[in-house]
Amino acid sequence: MNKRIRVGVIFGGKSGEHEVSVQSGQSIIQSLNPEKYVAVPIGISRAGHWVVGPHAFRALEAEAQVSLGASVETDALIPVSDSSVETALRSGSAVPNLTEAIDVVIPVLHGPNGEDGTIQGMLEVLDVPYVGAGVLASAVGMDKVFMKKLFAAAGLPQVKYTFYTRKFWESSPQSVIDDIESQIGYPCFVKPANMGSSVGISKVKSRDDLQDALNLAAKYDRKIVVEQGLDVREVEVAVLGNDHPKASVPGEIIPSNEFYDYNAKYINGESELVIPAKLSPEVTDEIRRLAVEAFQAVDCSGLARIDFFVEKGTDRVLVNEINTMPGFTRYSMYPKLWEATGLSYSQLIDKLIELAIERHEEKHRSSNDVNTQ
Repeated sequence: MNKRIRVGVIFGGKSGEHEVSVQSGQSIIQSLNPEKYVAVPIGISRAGHWVVGPHAFRALEAEAQVSLGASVETDALIPVSDSSVETALRSGSAVPNLTEAIDVVIPVLHGPNGEDGTIQGMLEVLDVPYVGAGVLASAVGMDKVFMKKLFAAAGLPQVKYTFYTRKFWESSPQSVIDDIESQIGYPCFVKPANMGSSVGISKVKSRDDLQDALNLAAKYDRKIVVEQGLDVREVEVAVLGNDHPKASVPGEIIPSNEFYDYNAKYINGESELVIPAKLSPEVTDEIRRLAVEAFQAVDCSGLARIDFFVEKGTDRVLVNEINTMPGFTRYSMYPKLWEATGLSYSQLIDKLIELAIERHEEKHRSSNDVNTQ
């Protein structure tokens, strides 16, 4: 019998998307085939404490003093008695033990300190294979300003936008407001450059609301992005692969609110997902092509969800953003798009683990010995 692959699933974290990450971790662990994998839960609390082993979900709930609905029962879980894993990551000196305890990591973390290249950098230093984008793609995908700059360099169509630093906004508010009105106009969207799940985003229709929107975005990041507001449909595509990525069928989000904000995504549960999206074959093909190009523009790997706008009345397709570690519950858009394309949730996890190991092996083909020239 072949040795089972030990899969470390990192979830939780210090960002505002903590609960979504916990739910994603739960779904992944419960779907790992126990004949192929041994699951190693690695929870990170809101306070930044690392908890490893089957009790990780309970520990995060206890610290938060709230039920996260994330108890896990599966034969794929590593036994509690495995001390090598139980002690891994409990302190800074224990982090290197990860290389002995785990074969591959799925860092299903969202937002800052999770999908921004930080955890990926740690795993690179430890030389552990991991699912998803590397340091560069993760950092660029998280920072909407640099993401948009790379998209522009690749010739991808986007909405008109501008950006400001928090310091500039605080020192010259009237100048910023005048600039937005002359460059972008109303309606517009104001958002923090480094944040996910629509946290800190406002739709602004007049000068009366602009100052509050800029202050809200500045609360979450030192850079503020302002985008032109168009009458659009919101369409998403899942991309999977390394050097030869493939795009899923597109899906459309019909938000319950005026736009797909945090409440529409996670609170009221009334937003509608239409998979596949009702688009013409020509628009569908263009969206799938642009999704792969956006994935490659930031040198992404493993997985990403690419979000699009399709302008009503013209069917003009615009790339909105890339999400390098999208929500991964069974009900999240990314796995549902692949299910509609013909890949089940468990098969998708198998493929992501395979891609992680493939990318790690490809990296090791590069020599660090300057004497081999």
